[in-house]
Amino acid sequence: MELDETDREILRILQEDARTPFSEVARRIEMSSATVHDRVGRMEDAGVIQGYNLNVDAREVGYDVSAFVGLRTEQGREEEALDRLAGLEEVKEVHLTTGEWDVMARVFAEDTDALRELMFDHIADTEGFARSHTMVVLGTDYEADGLPL
Repeated sequence: MELDETDREILRILQEDARTPFSEVARRIEMSSATVHDRVGRMEDAGVIQGYNLNVDAREVGYDVSAFVGLRTEQGREEEALDRLAGLEEVKEVHLTTGEWDVMARVFAEDTDALRELMFDHIADTEGFARSHTMVVLGTDYEADGLPL
């Protein structure tokens, strides 16, 4: 789907706050609510908008530790290893990457003991992973919401 500047402006507004009523979006871009509704529907149907998310502060719900985990997979066993990661509720992102690590994952744990258990009992012993490297996040100074539009 080709996006015009109006579509991009709608996306900018909804990225700031996905709960913005279409009437408010319409007012801000000087367009009718029905037209905004139609455009958003087209972008949803085309897969440009893939859902609406609730952002939760991990620490506020008991996840005091997060980490990035680099994983090297064994040749031919990538899918098996990725399926295992996707099945772990502590794993929130999985990316295939170039460079030293085949996979980068972002994980959350209640504390360092829980992170250790996750790494040793659920990830490191997974068939298909050759080795891993864990980088604990000490703090997050900046995390963007949305994409540059």
